[in-house]
Amino acid sequence: MTRAAVPGLPSRHPIGERLPALYAEDGFTQRFTQGLDVVLAPVLSTLDNFAAYLSPRLTPADLLGWLGSWVATDLDPTWSDDTRRASVLAATRIHRWRGTGTGLVDQLWLCARVHARVLDGPGATWSREPGTDPARAPTRVVVQVWSDTEIELDRVEALVAAGCPMHVEWSVEVLAGPPEEET
Repeated sequence: MTRAAVPGLPSRHPIGERLPALYAEDGFTQRFTQGLDVVLAPVLSTLDNFAAYLSPRLTPADLLGWLGSWVATDLDPTWSDDTRRASVLAATRIHRWRGTGTGLVDQLWLCARVHARVLDGPGATWSREPGTDPARAPTRVVVQVWSDTEIELDRVEALVAAGCPMHVEWSVEVLAGPPEEET
């Protein structure tokens, strides 16, 4: 889709109709303003529909990247339009949970359509003695993923790399089905 001039697009606000009565009968003036109407019709149409451009559900597909940049969402051009729209729509919820297991699980479902479970190792440590270095908390996260369809491991790993904090090591395990609940 393009927002360039659309042949035959009528102006909803013709200039000739808004001129004083003196020019209403002047053929040259009416033809001149009709030429301006042709140029201005796409601009006026865009402005009339501007709210639709700001809605992830309604915006043209080629504007999804622009709209995603407003909410700091990187959209993979290989994703389907539906996935890209859902990603922009869910951006604020995803950002709220960014860096957490919940956020990573949501992101993996939204963008890769895989179920996931995060086995989170990092935690907080502390010491009662000032100036001492407490034992370091484990910094490894294991993300277990499974799906009914084929899993695109490259996409999953890219999403995990982007979703985990920089200082945390991670790995992805592909499971044949949902993990059994631990008792």
